[in-house]
Amino acid sequence: MRFLLYNIRYGTGRRERNAWMDMLRRTDRHFEAIAYFIRELEPDVVGLVETDSGSFRNRSRSQPQRLAEMIGHYHAFEVKYRRRGLMRHTPVLSKQGNAFLTCVPPKRHTFHFFEQGFKRLVIELELERVRLFLVHLSLRRYVRREQLHHLETLIRQSDKPCIVAGDFNALLGPKELAPFLRKTGMKRANHENRPTYPSWNPTRVLDFVCYTPSIRLKAFALPQVTLSDHLPLICDFELPEQATQGTP
Repeated sequence: MRFLLYNIRYGTGRRERNAWMDMLRRTDRHFEAIAYFIRELEPDVVGLVETDSGSFRNRSRSQPQRLAEMIGHYHAFEVKYRRRGLMRHTPVLSKQGNAFLTCVPPKRHTFHFFEQGFKRLVIELELERVRLFLVHLSLRRYVRREQLHHLETLIRQSDKPCIVAGDFNALLGPKELAPFLRKTGMKRANHENRPTYPSWNPTRVLDFVCYTPSIRLKAFALPQVTLSDHLPLICDFELPEQATQGTP
């Protein structure tokens, strides 16, 4: 199974200056470049962080839906802010979220929400032999710690091998994940700690793909492309024949 994790910055491109103002520019053309890049990789599952479900930036067209149609995948999108919150009724923000795309129909997808944080969404995607979780964690360290505790609970409840991926915003580096990895028994695909942000001069490891030991990592790649401010992570996994948890 080829899994791709990519924070695409809503398709606004990579900019070193005036980053916040740049977030309001039209994105449809640049998103097409991202979509073609993803299509060439032929992923089985895609985890999109910071994607737009149809604001004026993308001429009211959903990026996950467009990409799914382009590569023949199913998709599941949700806004990343808390339910019934103000952001759900704010222009542009109400269209910002994360999405999974998969080449086979999922058994189900579920939207969980952290109890704390500005960005609260956890997307759970259940496939035949694996369960995947997609997150975009808080910029505040103590909130990230609580969000990781929540993820630990979700993983312990799983009856299948798990993959957890996303932009973890681990501003203190990979050491922030040490308690999470120890308690869940998970491994990191990027074990060499190659930086993922910013794409034009990577210095921070912010994006992670973690997996339970019964899953075998066959290959890992970090293409040096600057279509976003984050680099994409590509993982080729071999899934176990039997869908058992496989964690300590």
